[in-house]
Amino acid sequence: MATADNDKLGFDFDAYKPAEIAARVETAGVAKTRLDAGRTILLGILAGAFIGFGALFYTLVVSDSGLGAGPTRMLGGLAFSLGLLLVVVAGAELFTGNSLIVMAWADRKVSTARLARNWGLVYFGNLIGAVGTAVLVVLSGILDTGAVGATAARIAETKLALGPGEAFFRGILCNVLVCLAVWLGFAARSVTDKFFAVAFPIAAFVAVGFEHSVANMYVLPVAMIGGWIEPDIAGLLWNLVFVTAGNIVGGGALVAGVYWAIYLRKG
Repeated sequence: MATADNDKLGFDFDAYKPAEIAARVETAGVAKTRLDAGRTILLGILAGAFIGFGALFYTLVVSDSGLGAGPTRMLGGLAFSLGLLLVVVAGAELFTGNSLIVMAWADRKVSTARLARNWGLVYFGNLIGAVGTAVLVVLSGILDTGAVGATAARIAETKLALGPGEAFFRGILCNVLVCLAVWLGFAARSVTDKFFAVAFPIAAFVAVGFEHSVANMYVLPVAMIGGWIEPDIAGLLWNLVFVTAGNIVGGGALVAGVYWAIYLRKG
């Protein structure tokens, strides 16, 4: 009876079905590639800043925790999910999430040139936003306490020590979860729904230790700019190359490609 009453009033509390999500993701992908360059870069800058805020929150939460490694990393992962929640709800363009545009590309509704243009502009904007946030965080003095600064250094050193294969495969696994979080966000009908849809996949990738290219655009520069580790631009770029490649494969092939084949492929 309650369901019938809700239908009469125009309310629908059920999540969108997977086939509906696929159509919504494809439509959004087409719209993203049609944005002008200026707006795309600005939205990319916002996303880089938002992910930086999530990474900062994570750093603070896991510093000096006495809860043990598992619970601490889980709580830190939930804190980091702030970044993608801001992207999804407030509106921004995130390179890793935009791997889902591959669905529209595979359906020939977006050209290769349009896809590459979007990824390039968004990646550039994400880099500006993440590094800019790192500079502001260092200038704010928030990380000057011993425990927090030491955590920032440890995170950066761990990432820089990864080999190419480790960075690449952790990048794949990371963006599978990130794109699934975005996918679930498209299933949601309210901000509350989006929070629960986004939080747990993101908490999982952070807690396990997978690699997110845009997060690394913040966590590596903030440790270098703040003086907690020696500047290593070559190491930073080397990390980003392999993590970014992994992110593209994870999100573009293993999420967007698979769901396109299931729900949108003709024949």
